[in-house]
Amino acid sequence: MRFRNLGANGPEVSVLGFGAMTLAPVYGGVEENDAAETLMAALDAGITFVDTADIYGAGHSEKLIGRMLKGRRDDVVLATKFGGNQDEHGILIPGMGRPEYLRKALDASLSRLQTDHVELYYLHRLDPTTPIEETAGALGELVQAGKIGGYGLSEVSPRTLRRAHAVHPVTAVQTEYSPFQRGPEEDLIPACDELGVAFVAYSPLGRGLLGGTVRSFSDLEENDWRRGNPRFQAENLERNVSLADDVAALAAEHGITTAQLALAWLIHREVIPIPGTRKADNARANAAAGDLTLDASVFKRLEELVPPGAVAGAQGNEAYLANLDKS
Repeated sequence: MRFRNLGANGPEVSVLGFGAMTLAPVYGGVEENDAAETLMAALDAGITFVDTADIYGAGHSEKLIGRMLKGRRDDVVLATKFGGNQDEHGILIPGMGRPEYLRKALDASLSRLQTDHVELYYLHRLDPTTPIEETAGALGELVQAGKIGGYGLSEVSPRTLRRAHAVHPVTAVQTEYSPFQRGPEEDLIPACDELGVAFVAYSPLGRGLLGGTVRSFSDLEENDWRRGNPRFQAENLERNVSLADDVAALAAEHGITTAQLALAWLIHREVIPIPGTRKADNARANAAAGDLTLDASVFKRLEELVPPGAVAGAQGNEAYLANLDKS
């Protein structure tokens, strides 16, 4: 496993992390023993960066991580998030960026995680009712108090990033990014590079399309969040599976999996992917991408197979897109 710093002033982390949303029943059911085995497999494979959030299974992911990290807490750079709760229509609940809210949310997360600090604390989605300067100022105070090592923002625009960074330096920005989601290349990743902010890529395997497990709508369990995602509907899914097959053929030429190729591409682009999975074998295989050495021509070929805009369907439904900061 290779390592890199989390931004200009952050801690050293493995070049890819583990996204713990999958430890909660978001993409379908998961047994607690299986979730625990998967997390430990990732850690044993050399991953030192674990990412979760208070809304993943209504705290279930945090609680499981807290139990499993007993005796290993010092080996892990731990990140969690606040401010992602939604109403029955999928719209963000206002006020979650307020200082008083985030302080209470952090205390609740620390209790579930059974720790007195986290290395990284993200604002999950921008609160349109609270100036980002107020949120950043409160997060900076938590850094000074030692309760968080640094703070991050998720799915924000370069403008919001710059406003927050001017109040207190941002450690990391987390946004969906993969060969199937190339938008951040336009202006967000360049802004992060300019400011010395780490870029963390969630859903680096195209929400499973590059993992090889989704080939038809019926492959998604009844309670799978992706059933409402435009990229998994009818003709869109057929088109996207065809693109994934092209990537799979390229990966096979080099004796690796589709997922490993996609993750190696992200690492090559100097971002930190955080793939999630419900299976221990997949966690180990994903981690192996952290030690791959491929020629740049392979990544160029991947980009030719899936150019920006090639994927069919929006990255989320209307409610999901409404919660993203495009200002």
